[in-house]
Amino acid sequence: MAASDARATNAHWGRGDLERAIDAALVGAGKNLDALTIHDLAPVDQFHGGGKASTDRLARLAGLEPGMRVLDVGGGLGGPARTLAVEHGCAVTVVDLTESYVRSGRSLTARLGLAGRVRHRIGDALALDLEGETFDVVWTQNSGMNIAAKERLYAGFAQLLRRGGLLAIQEPMAGPTQPPMFPLMWARDAATSFLRPPAEMRALIEAAGFRARAWEDVTAELAGPSTGAAVPAHAIARIVMGDAIDDIARAGQRNREEGRIVMIQAVFERQ
Repeated sequence: MAASDARATNAHWGRGDLERAIDAALVGAGKNLDALTIHDLAPVDQFHGGGKASTDRLARLAGLEPGMRVLDVGGGLGGPARTLAVEHGCAVTVVDLTESYVRSGRSLTARLGLAGRVRHRIGDALALDLEGETFDVVWTQNSGMNIAAKERLYAGFAQLLRRGGLLAIQEPMAGPTQPPMFPLMWARDAATSFLRPPAEMRALIEAAGFRARAWEDVTAELAGPSTGAAVPAHAIARIVMGDAIDDIARAGQRNREEGRIVMIQAVFERQ
C-alpha cells in the first residue's frame, strides 16, 4: 500500500518562512523572544482544535505520568509535545510529514531548552520507521483527517505500543449531517478529506487491538475558528492559512452548528 503523499501534504500545510513568521507574531503579541515559555508559544504552536486547552484536557483524560515515553504522530510544530514534557514529565518523539513544521518545531524546542526531552523527526504516519522503539503512549491530535487508510494507521500505532500502552486521540469525525461544508482546515474539497462516523472509528480502532478507556464528544467544549470567533493575526491558523482562514472559519462554524463534523477525544489501551 502506498504511503502518504508528502508533496501534497507539504504543499497544503507548509510555509517556507515559518519560523520568521512565528517570531513576528510573538513580537506582535508582546512576547520576549529571549524568555519564551510554552504558554507564550501556545497561540502559535498548538495547531489543532481547541489549542492548548484541548491538549491539557486530553492529557488529563489519558492520566499521563512522569517518565512516560510518548510518540506524537502528526505533532506539527511540537506544542503538545513540549506541553507533555514540561507539565507532565514525559519524553516525547514528534513525527510529522510537513518539513517546515519539523524544522521550526526543532528550533522552538531548542530555544526552550527542551531538546533533551523532545525530539522531532520527519516521518509518515503510515510508514513509521522508529528503529524498533516501543512507547508507553501514542498521542495524536487532529492528524488523521487526510488519511483514508485508517485501519492501517491504527494497526501501525498498535505495533509501536507496549502491551497495556495507551493511545490518546483527538480527531474530527463525520457528524450525523453529511456532507461537510468546504473549505476545511485540512482540505479544500472532498478529494483529500476522509472523515468517518464516531461509531465506525471506535470499531476500527478496537479491531486494531485496542480497548476503549474513554470516549468523549468534546465538540461543544473546544474553542477555535469553528466557533465563529475572529482568528487573530498572531494565531498559527492565520499564519499558515493566510486570509483563506476566514472562509475556513465560516465553513467550520456551519459544520459545527449543523452537526456535520464532531470532535472526539478518546483513550484506548493496547491489548
